[in-house]
Amino acid sequence: MDTRRRRRRRILIVGGIFAVVLIIAIVLARGGSEEVLVTVETVQRRTITQTVSAAGIIRPETEVKMSSEASGEIIALFVKEGDTVRSGQLLLRIKPDIAQTQLEQFAAAAEAATMTLQAAKAEWERARDEFQRVTELYRRGYASQQELEQARALHEQAFGRYKAATAEAERARAAYRQAQLQLARTTLYAPISGVVSSLSVEVGEKVVGTAQMQGTELLRIADLSRMTAVVEVNENDIALISLGDTAEISVDALPERTFRGVVQEIAHSPKVGRVGTQDEVVNYEVKILLLETDPRLRPGMSCNAEIRTETRSNVLAVPLQAVTVRLEEGDTTTTFSARKRPPTVVFVHEKGRARMVTVETGISDRNYIEIRKGITEGTEIISGSFHAITRLLRDGTPVRIQRVSGASSSGSSP
Repeated sequence: MDTRRRRRRRILIVGGIFAVVLIIAIVLARGGSEEVLVTVETVQRRTITQTVSAAGIIRPETEVKMSSEASGEIIALFVKEGDTVRSGQLLLRIKPDIAQTQLEQFAAAAEAATMTLQAAKAEWERARDEFQRVTELYRRGYASQQELEQARALHEQAFGRYKAATAEAERARAAYRQAQLQLARTTLYAPISGVVSSLSVEVGEKVVGTAQMQGTELLRIADLSRMTAVVEVNENDIALISLGDTAEISVDALPERTFRGVVQEIAHSPKVGRVGTQDEVVNYEVKILLLETDPRLRPGMSCNAEIRTETRSNVLAVPLQAVTVRLEEGDTTTTFSARKRPPTVVFVHEKGRARMVTVETGISDRNYIEIRKGITEGTEIISGSFHAITRLLRDGTPVRIQRVSGASSSGSSP
């Protein structure tokens, strides 16, 4: 009796398990045909402006780094950091003792070379006159061939010494002029008008001139009336940017203002970071001239730029999240390749079901993307949710529209 009960109990347990498995299989089989909750939007024509975002710093368009060609001690400093200066204004003086001594030496050398030149000239003129006199005597028969040749040789030697003395005098005068310039360069004047943006020295400091090596940087003068935003653009976006593109620049230190700018320069050489690692980054420097300025702007301030690379008006557009890349029904391709890429698609809402449509896209902004081919104006497309569009929907999937309160399908892209 107990054996029969145990056997019956086992049969009931196995049957129950089978029933549960069957129910789960039926539910899973029907899961693909359950309605997916979605939102929809009507395809409209909009104006789309494609932008590229980049970060960088504010710099003056013109900034001059000043060093002295003369070495020595700073004996006078006439400006301080932040001062406004005019072109040609006196900035500082370097002790001129060494340059003055060199000037005196070269002056003496130039004077000696001049006296040597005068003596050589007098000797040459005397030899020239003698050669002319002997030549005339030889023509009349009163001088021999040997005397003529000797006079000619003396004349040529004197002329050679005169030419050498002339060259030496020119060299000495050039050295003297160089010493004068070297002495003059112990006094520095502002090459441009602007603001002293950096001052690296004080009175009493000794500086190294550029005549010997790189030289000591003394100060910088920047023209703060024309400022630029120098930003780094990723290699994937740099091809989109052209000279003359407009931009909006926001400065972290001045959050209440936005500055208009225009792309002035695009670098051709990359700036590579984290070289040799998986996180290697390749950026290109782009200079944007600010069309507006503010006295509060300072070199080195952090900024962000939105560069408008292209604008298209009156084009068909759909929300960015409505576009996805999906395999077509029956396509067994599981990997992307350059030769065969899954198509770009949107899902159109038709009579309670989703219909997958292949489209050709164009430029995009932050919210909308241009549709060049595949759908027409007024078509109702599925715009959400992101999970439904990218994962759940298939061609023919039943859908149920979720009405979003306050949503509107009219208007234009910002």
